Amino acid sequence: MSSTRGWVKGKVGGVLDQLFDFTDKVVLVTGGSRGLGRAMVLAFAERGADAVITSRKQDNCERVAEEVGAMGRQALAYGCHVGHWEEIDALVDAAYERFGKVDVLVNNAGMSPLYPNLSAVTEELFDKVVGVNLKGPYRLSALIGERMAAGDGGAIINVSSNAAVQPTPNSEPYGACKAGINSLTLSLAHAFGPRVRVNCIQPGPFLTDISKAWDMDAFNKRAKTNIALQRGGEADEVVGAALYLAGPTGSYTTGAVIAIDGGSRV
Repeated sequence: MSSTRGWVKGKVGGVLDQLFDFTDKVVLVTGGSRGLGRAMVLAFAERGADAVITSRKQDNCERVAEEVGAMGRQALAYGCHVGHWEEIDALVDAAYERFGKVDVLVNNAGMSPLYPNLSAVTEELFDKVVGVNLKGPYRLSALIGERMAAGDGGAIINVSSNAAVQPTPNSEPYGACKAGINSLTLSLAHAFGPRVRVNCIQPGPFLTDISKAWDMDAFNKRAKTNIALQRGGEADEVVGAALYLAGPTGSYTTGAVIAIDGGSRV
């Protein structure tokens, strides 16, 4: 019996290794220096990918690049504000100059500022939220998606939020932008198909560095009734969806929005 289980485990393990093999692929992840972005960078690198890691702070990117290097893969750390198109253009140029291609783009960077009331949201703050959460992913997808479509194809993964479909007070600009990302996902899937697949991961509450500012007692109390799994997610729990959408396992999946939220409801 044990030998049979061993054969099954080895057989399945071998198949999975092939399906989730990203050897020599190049993955560009925005917001890749922490939280969900860092978890995805390391997951791809662990499976053979080289990485372009970008966020606003260069030193944070370099620390993750060192982790990728320790796995025997190459990494480009690049500081970039994805709300500024001139910086995005330079990022794309740098990525292609270093690696010659991008196989997977993960639009993960985001910002959801706190504000005391709606009228306190300044035009400058509103524009920053739109820039990072919507304008940036659009521009990066346009530049890289066109190159993918003209070349060997690829995959684009947008990262949205359950705020897109479960809007709540104090997340109005952010939720509106993420709803736009959901819409953009399907639009881009048609624009770049059939050579490029475009999908979206829609996370719920994850216990990353951002959650350190939460009132955890209040959160845990709400989770008991508002989240089917009765807890927040851990960063590595987003990895499986990213690998699926980026690799051959997701070959017939495009234009999809996949909720990873523990069964959250408002």
